Amino acid sequence: MAYAKLVDVTICTGCRGCMVACKNWNDLPVDTRDYQGSYQSHDKPNGKTWNVLQMKEYENQSGGFEWLFRHQACMHCEEAACVKVCPEVAITTTDMGNVVIDQEKCVGCTYCVQNCPFGIVELAEYVNADGEKAERAQKCDMCNDRIHEGLEPACAVTCPLDAIVFGTKEEMLELAKERLEEAKLTYPDAQIYDPPGVDGTNMIYLLAHPPEVYDLPPNPKVPTSAVVWKDYAQPLGKALLGVTTMAVFTGFITNKLFNKEGHGHDTEEGGEINEETKQ
Repeated sequence: MAYAKLVDVTICTGCRGCMVACKNWNDLPVDTRDYQGSYQSHDKPNGKTWNVLQMKEYENQSGGFEWLFRHQACMHCEEAACVKVCPEVAITTTDMGNVVIDQEKCVGCTYCVQNCPFGIVELAEYVNADGEKAERAQKCDMCNDRIHEGLEPACAVTCPLDAIVFGTKEEMLELAKERLEEAKLTYPDAQIYDPPGVDGTNMIYLLAHPPEVYDLPPNPKVPTSAVVWKDYAQPLGKALLGVTTMAVFTGFITNKLFNKEGHGHDTEEGGEINEETKQ
């Protein structure tokens, strides 16, 4: 059964409690950034800071001024591009719907970094059991250890106003619909963000304004190259080729398909959005 977080930006006060709770529970390292003239501490989540509170000044259609706050973290897509492009099967979706990275299997190839339609995944230093350091992909795993023990993610527990709520996907969608009716009284453009281009996400937003206002892609999609590789080329290759040949074939094809600096990378909407997000 899939579980999800509902993030209701219409009642978020920007307290940053979710950021502190995430840092504490996941024992994430210090990630000091130079002051950029903004109240926002980081421009986006990264390998050392898995969730960031977006703080944005916004002039609405009535000419009024609003502060917009948004909890940013991995969206845990149902059809996750990072899962599809990983050549080492280091990124998987659990039985609860959250997307996790096995950093012992990760080789730091950056295909997940380059193909995430939300620009969330980044590399950060990882120290293995032998004390060896390497750059590995890291991101929010929805507190995988907690939710598999029947607990809520740390960010949801900490939120004082229930702007972040955790439960089954079905429950969260129902709650989102209930809150949407009330939100529309104040925000006529309020909407639920659960994009179909990635078969929905297991972090759902209740937005006060269209997704573009919050720097979210309106219609994120998994790059076609990732779908073709994971669902067709890879299974066929394994069936037809020996192990050694398949390893060479895998390295060649994944580099052509998923490396955006290569000539073979797909440049459809999902990839273009990611490039914009990275900027």
